[in-house]
Amino acid sequence: MSNYQDVIKELIKFRDERDWQQFHDSKNLALAISIEAAELNELFLWKKESQSDDVNIDKLKEELADVLSFSFLLAEKHHLDIFQIVLDKIKKNDEKYPVSKAKGTARKYDEL
Repeated sequence: MSNYQDVIKELIKFRDERDWQQFHDSKNLALAISIEAAELNELFLWKKESQSDDVNIDKLKEELADVLSFSFLLAEKHHLDIFQIVLDKIKKNDEKYPVSKAKGTARKYDEL
């Protein structure tokens, strides 16, 4: 099992060996995340909810890896600690969605 820094190093090595850093500005990385997320969504397109867990696991892994890779590169570009920003978001969501109001409901925070 690799740690986050090992993954980042491998992503940067792969990118730099191909001289792709020139294309990895924030806008293009954000667009790449969106495009890869759309490809991830495509795996579930036209499936009934009951079929959604029967996704091709190899394709799921590939598309998820693409989304995560571009996300990691965008975070690295801006010197963001991915674990810290996720923890910060959890804390923010905890304040928006207190258990006493949000448990068992999918309503948005301004509808609680």
